[in-house]
Amino acid sequence: MPYFKRNNSSKKDRADAPSPAQADKLVSALSPRALLIGIVCVAITCVVVCYAELVDGQIQIGYLQLPPVVIGMLVLILAVQASLTRFSEKLRLKAHELFTIYIMMLLAAMVSSRGLLEKLIPLLIVPDYYANDTNHWRSLFFKYIPKWAVPFNPHGPINQYVATRFYDSLRPGERLPWNLWVIPLLAWGVLVICMFTSFLCLAALIRRQWADNEKLQFPLAQLPLEMVRGASNMQRDSFLKNRLMWMGFALPALIFTFNGFHQWYPSVPEINLDVNLMNYITQPPWNAMLFLHLYFSFAAIGFFYLLPTDLLFSLWFFFLVIRAEDVITARLGYQPAVMPMYGDIRTFVAYQLMGCYFMLVLYMIWTAKPHLAAIWRAAWGKRKANDPDDSNEIIPYRVAFWGLISGIVGCTAWLSLFGMSWWLALFEVCVVLFVVEMVLARSVSEGGMLMTETCFRPTDVYRMIGNVGRLGGANMTGLAFLDAMWMRDQRGLPITCFLDSMKFGDGVRVRRRSLLGAFALAFVVAICVAGYLHITLPYKIGADQMYGYVYQGNPVWAFNDASLVLQGGRGPLAWYYTLNFFLGVFITIVIAFLRTQLDWFPLHPLGYALSGSWTIAVFWWPCLVAWLCKVLILRYGGMRLYSKARPFFLGMVLGEFTMGVLWSIPCILWRTPTPFFPWP
Repeated sequence: MPYFKRNNSSKKDRADAPSPAQADKLVSALSPRALLIGIVCVAITCVVVCYAELVDGQIQIGYLQLPPVVIGMLVLILAVQASLTRFSEKLRLKAHELFTIYIMMLLAAMVSSRGLLEKLIPLLIVPDYYANDTNHWRSLFFKYIPKWAVPFNPHGPINQYVATRFYDSLRPGERLPWNLWVIPLLAWGVLVICMFTSFLCLAALIRRQWADNEKLQFPLAQLPLEMVRGASNMQRDSFLKNRLMWMGFALPALIFTFNGFHQWYPSVPEINLDVNLMNYITQPPWNAMLFLHLYFSFAAIGFFYLLPTDLLFSLWFFFLVIRAEDVITARLGYQPAVMPMYGDIRTFVAYQLMGCYFMLVLYMIWTAKPHLAAIWRAAWGKRKANDPDDSNEIIPYRVAFWGLISGIVGCTAWLSLFGMSWWLALFEVCVVLFVVEMVLARSVSEGGMLMTETCFRPTDVYRMIGNVGRLGGANMTGLAFLDAMWMRDQRGLPITCFLDSMKFGDGVRVRRRSLLGAFALAFVVAICVAGYLHITLPYKIGADQMYGYVYQGNPVWAFNDASLVLQGGRGPLAWYYTLNFFLGVFITIVIAFLRTQLDWFPLHPLGYALSGSWTIAVFWWPCLVAWLCKVLILRYGGMRLYSKARPFFLGMVLGEFTMGVLWSIPCILWRTPTPFFPWP
């Protein structure tokens, strides 16, 4: 059971997983019709994501763990299908075909957005464009950058044509220098394949433990599953014909319609969905809080309604505890440092949560001992008669185990060729895969987090045992690239795509092994379509005129941080930060112990782990609202009213995400302004 107690799965969740007797009734996800439609939808998804996020910059439609673009596209597909089936029922897509199209769009959205290309493409240009005589980037980094890794010449002058035109746009008659991009893209493609292979193999290895043994709910898979089931079986009681669902849909639809038209016609009233409480908290020590906004996201409230009340309570409670720590330290006259590369959390708090991460991973390993032992025996071909059957897993355990090892070795070897020490490269890859990704994937599978973000990097873990200032220029250059690419911003995490897709596939009785082909096809198409747009749009428009975080934020911060270290601006870690790490371990153990002893104990260790992340900074208020709604509904209406109200809350998700796609369309066609959506 997850975290020492409480199995919160319902009979419906347990029924989703096919039994061995049903294995021969499973269908393949590789329907030719579904794959063809999926390819078209992947291309459209890539276009919508690139224009909405890069050009408009107001609708981050692809980086959430359930990207709004995918739900909006699924709504449009179902609407088109409803029109076509009036002529012939043969045109109705089956549940497994809709599933295939959905998972292809899901992976494509993440690849197009923060899961890959939004971090990779600008990263290859930023060092040259932003290098100047003041920041000394050329002397600090360029001699350590391999020529094959970037489109500019590291041994040439700064601000070369390939970089300046990327940011300033091409002038009339100038051509995009495709020849300079080919080798770097192929080289980085090797690292990407190794990392995505690691994600897929890790997902294959932990799926049974989380989905079948611990019965996690996978909240983000529930809405698309309801939509696909409803579209395949249009009975009076189906999800898509539920009046409460459409009432929930109408609430955000109406608000975002007003807010969208306000952008076109200012006389139309606007409903504010972002309240900065710090504008009203101006007196010390209260104004020492780093970040306190109220974001009104109906989609977040809808998903959080599905979570257990103890986890919901913990998510917002621990966030307010951290804000209280800001106030207490200010009241005591202490001015603690802010975590490097994370501006919304104090360093001493981040190290507490780091300890929580490690403790949670250790407990996940402990509870999964029988499952891990079976995987180990399968890897060496020494299966026992009672070992679980892996014939319906997306990848056999033996292949997944050695695939994970190969992916890690491949990433380590690639980074070593880049110039990093092999031991540091291995350390970075293992920490991000087995600590950061595991807890963040758990936050989605158990906690329904729409966004995944942490509050530390593997480099910060290393600081407890070594001095980053002594790593040298080659290692710090590699870390600058690595931090911007994989280690800091964790939104659009691909491993959750694989896990949620497998859970969704159980609900429509799809053979998991067939998902590989759909994922591979979607990945290739997304890389080609979105990769083309990520390179051509900046040369056409100018990256300086596009979304600032992608082109002037994340990669620039990574090199600024590495520059600070190389110039002696960050010494050894103070002893009390390491003490806070062990304090986080102790608090996690206490919370877990009390959960085993006291049935009423309301705190959950996952809420503590996530409390310092940008995720909870954005979603703490929807967590509080959903918790209040759920507590009141359960108190006065019981489980019957809770189940009856469920379509209303899922309808709010559907409405908000659909409006995100609908407002992106005029932006793509006519470059019109769009309303603010509360997922910054």
